[in-house]
Amino acid sequence: MATSGRVHDRAILDALDAMDPVPFEGTVWRITRTGREATRGSAANGRWSPGGTVEVLYTSLERDGALAEIGYRLSLEPVWPSRLQHEIHELAAQSERTLQFADVASLTTLGVDASKYESFDYSATQALAAAAHFLEFDGLLVPSARHSSTNLVLFMDRGFPGSLEIKSSESVNWATWRRQRARPTS
Repeated sequence: MATSGRVHDRAILDALDAMDPVPFEGTVWRITRTGREATRGSAANGRWSPGGTVEVLYTSLERDGALAEIGYRLSLEPVWPSRLQHEIHELAAQSERTLQFADVASLTTLGVDASKYESFDYSATQALAAAAHFLEFDGLLVPSARHSSTNLVLFMDRGFPGSLEIKSSESVNWATWRRQRARPTS
């Protein structure tokens, strides 16, 4: 097993090791800045990125979920960043040993505080991701913090380049997306 230099909580390791991983095969959605490779992950600090030690690829099982994730981040800026151009990519993805968490409640027994799931306190989720990576799982199916959908997070050092295929890509029109979100639903 690869080591990350991190000490893992034995209870978390035992709980994850007792879980049955699931294979995943299906369509996922991902948003990137225009010109960035759609299947290139990131080791940046994130909710399911174990502290910058592992390259992960964040995707959503729903198009609107991917838009909500990035749209939320952009909405935190004092002024909407109109010069940033993004593309949304439809990908065919496949994994073999993925841990599946149906909802936030399923994460609470592993130390995730449901009331803080949408916050930027990533310590508990990063610890879970680091432990899952240490146990050689290839990814996680987790609830989105920004949409009522599921995200597929892949550990890129598990050999995904051949299991990720770009099906389509198109520019994101954030102005249209923002208008649609502002409309009341009936």
